[in-house]
Amino acid sequence: MEKKAKIIATLGPAIYSNTKLKQLVNLGVDAFRINFSHKTQGINKIVSRIRKIEKSSNKKLALIADLQGVKLRVGNIKGDSQRIKYNQKYIFDKKKKIGDLSRINFPYPKILKKLKKGSKILIDDGKFTFVVTSKKGLAISTVCKSQNCFIKSNKSVHISNFDIAFNKLTSKDKKDIKTAIKLGCNWIALSYLQNEKLILEARKLIKKDMGIISKIENKHALKNIIKIIKATDSVMIARGDLAIDIGHSEVPKVQLSLIKKCSQFSKSVIVATQMLESMIENNTATRAEINDIATAIFQGADTVMLSAEAAIGKFPTQAVSTMTKTILSTEKYKRQHIEDFKNSIISNKDPVKSILLSVKDIAYNTNVKAIIVFSNSGKSAKLVSAMRPAAKIVTISPNINVSRQVSLLWGVQSINSRDASGWKDMMSISKEIIKKLKFIKKNDFVVITAGLPFGRAGMTNMVRLYKVGS
Repeated sequence: MEKKAKIIATLGPAIYSNTKLKQLVNLGVDAFRINFSHKTQGINKIVSRIRKIEKSSNKKLALIADLQGVKLRVGNIKGDSQRIKYNQKYIFDKKKKIGDLSRINFPYPKILKKLKKGSKILIDDGKFTFVVTSKKGLAISTVCKSQNCFIKSNKSVHISNFDIAFNKLTSKDKKDIKTAIKLGCNWIALSYLQNEKLILEARKLIKKDMGIISKIENKHALKNIIKIIKATDSVMIARGDLAIDIGHSEVPKVQLSLIKKCSQFSKSVIVATQMLESMIENNTATRAEINDIATAIFQGADTVMLSAEAAIGKFPTQAVSTMTKTILSTEKYKRQHIEDFKNSIISNKDPVKSILLSVKDIAYNTNVKAIIVFSNSGKSAKLVSAMRPAAKIVTISPNINVSRQVSLLWGVQSINSRDASGWKDMMSISKEIIKKLKFIKKNDFVVITAGLPFGRAGMTNMVRLYKVGS
């Protein structure tokens, strides 16, 4: 039994080896995330390994370039990690030299100027708290107010009740987009956006066959969420920074609300941050973490993501295996209670969406084994995936990058094939692929969707019900 929801694993030293990458793909990873907030030297070699594994496994793998944005981070620290004692004095300053047990670089002089006595500095997705006690120029003295505090190199910083306007891509982001294009990334993830402006700017810089993931991690983005959802291709609920900004207890209802909104507008949604946090150090998950994954799947998430659990964790293969088992168990229940989980989609008088909506009801017939979607741009594949049909979704695209991009979507098996030259050729390609799909037998039904004339993106206007062998 194959899972419908997809898994993203963040690249890092724990999984860089060919053996580990191959194990993760075999266990259920569908996409790899490159975190541009950290060093990416030598990442081209890792990408090359992934593409070789993709070829040998015959499974399309998406690559996601996660841009840093204006997310604040401390500098590097001696040994990459230092333990700071409770109530210990600690300094944040603009000195570029490596940090130690007494101080660390905070490369944002404008923010250092505005910090006041009593301001709270939260480190590493809010895990550790430092309270400002005094200032001397651009050196901020603080006291650590967390037990068992470890400051690690390049970890995130959040300052309570401190807003930063962010409506343009940083120079680093623009540079990293160029690198992502060279690497052959299929998605760009935008960090810390507050409205749709970053999406529109990024769209002009990326290739047409790349998708945009908008990370929702602050209250400003929530205020502008409909405009963001309409402008983007996918949404990531980045629960770490979001929890710090709006409060941890607010995140569960926001997660549910965002998943519902994305479903209505036929946009995919990724749930991220600390899904299996304990498995960074332990080879088994907590029951709460298992419930967290299952909840995301029950709510309708397309994708769940592993961050540090994969990148630097001690048990990355066990983490992926745990995630896959949980997804399969949850999806089995959803299939058995399908009426409780059907999606509500807004067509907004979009004729293409209306045509594809008709596919959904046909595909709930148990005799229909698959929906074959011819999709040059990936738009039709995204719409059919959003409908959550019971039948398997097989997408066909002549563009390898589109095939990789849509492989991240719920329920999609992506195939890269030549484009159809006409109606007869479309049926010929479909029959060739059906022969290779072991789950389809003679006399089974298959729904085929495509656009006429062929070769034009976004023109799906044809639905055919085909009986295999007829």
